[in-house]
Amino acid sequence: MKDAVKLKKINKKLCIEMNIHFAQVDNRVHKGRLMVFPSYFLILAFFTICLRGQTIAQQSTAPFSIQTSEITKGWSSNSVNAVIFRKNSLATHKNTQYVAFYDPEERVILAKRKVGKSEWEIHTTQYKGHAADAHNSISIMVDGEGYLHMAWDHHNDTLRYAKSIKPGSLELTEKMSMTGENENSITYPEFHRLPDGDLLFFYRKGESGRGNLIINRYDTGRKTWKQIQNNLIDGEGERNAYWQACVDAKGTIHISWVWRETWDVATNHDLCYARSNDGGITWENSKAEPYKLPIKMGSVEVAFSIPQNSELINQTSMTTDEMGQPVIATYWRDQKTGKPQYHVVYLDNGQWKSQVVYERETRFSLSGGGTKKIPISRPQIVVKEIDQKTRAVMIFRDQERENKPSIALNQDFPSGEWKLIDLLESDLGSWEPTYDTELWKSKGILSLFIQKVEQVDSEGLSDAEPEIVKVFDWDVDSIE
Repeated sequence: MKDAVKLKKINKKLCIEMNIHFAQVDNRVHKGRLMVFPSYFLILAFFTICLRGQTIAQQSTAPFSIQTSEITKGWSSNSVNAVIFRKNSLATHKNTQYVAFYDPEERVILAKRKVGKSEWEIHTTQYKGHAADAHNSISIMVDGEGYLHMAWDHHNDTLRYAKSIKPGSLELTEKMSMTGENENSITYPEFHRLPDGDLLFFYRKGESGRGNLIINRYDTGRKTWKQIQNNLIDGEGERNAYWQACVDAKGTIHISWVWRETWDVATNHDLCYARSNDGGITWENSKAEPYKLPIKMGSVEVAFSIPQNSELINQTSMTTDEMGQPVIATYWRDQKTGKPQYHVVYLDNGQWKSQVVYERETRFSLSGGGTKKIPISRPQIVVKEIDQKTRAVMIFRDQERENKPSIALNQDFPSGEWKLIDLLESDLGSWEPTYDTELWKSKGILSLFIQKVEQVDSEGLSDAEPEIVKVFDWDVDSIE
């Protein structure tokens, strides 16, 4: 026992004294110039076996290719540019990547570049948003013909939507309607691209604790929108679903969500699941049993039962493996430790399972309404088949890791160990990860929106100076 205590103290000292971190990135990127590190590889020289005195998976040396480019300064007084529910902040079509964000004057900025290049073409649009409310984020996607679609500035507001005047353009049309139906109380708009180039548009109609999920579909050939679900998940006037969704390689739409009983985040509970194999018309559970629509709490498949008052967060992320099996990343308070922990919930041979990614030490409580200042970000999760193994990457920010953008890497998910790696040495404040889903699908490049932002609890504003918006590109295949 004495030896174990002594070893723990030694490990804790090592954690404090050793500060040679994986993939240290020089943030001094000037005027859009790309910083590519010598030989294009950075070597891991850090074998830390603890975090705040807590044992974690040992880290090993690995080559790592990265590139970082800067665009211009953006709004930083809250997290509106860097909330996780931006679908998307970045979007790629063919060889062109687009990005959107608010500038310090709350104007909507669009920019584009050739994939892998450092120079961005920047365009200040005719539109502004109420950036002081962190719900009012910007979401973009490009359809199969190359038109850029954008929705912005929504928190129980009338639809604000426009698209580019021609394929590849940063010039936008005037604001327009999609379908004319259920467009008067919109929150959390997000786009998803289907394999045929059509788009899906998800949003909540109604308020927190009393809202329903709406889905529109854009026909690329006809250039028209149609509402395919006017109430997919019904809160029955008593609750609402906070969802995350993805589209797999076959075009199956996967959605998971937590229920919230009131406006108070503490009433979040249960992780639920549904999927559609026909573009969102019919829906079923993981056992291929059809749902009667709308989906209600009494008929839903609960992937993982989590009670209220568990620090369960809403609106995180999900993906699928190559077999189309869902993988969900989130966090809630672990009953064993009494501390919120990151969990990955996944379907394995028809059974839902969960594993803790690493052991956090810091306690915190989620309660109340509005955008919260939280010591950890909501996580993103991606997976990829490499050498007949499933490589899983969870992207996150943790105050215990000095608010650096970090990943948890599992090279043989779900049986392998998770290894923690800091992508950058920068403190990003209240940043949450968003990435280019289409560049990930097409080329296996994890392209992250990076900006230091500061969120004050319950929609407050910080006095943070505007910060440079950057894009961080990481070739996941470069890890050995």
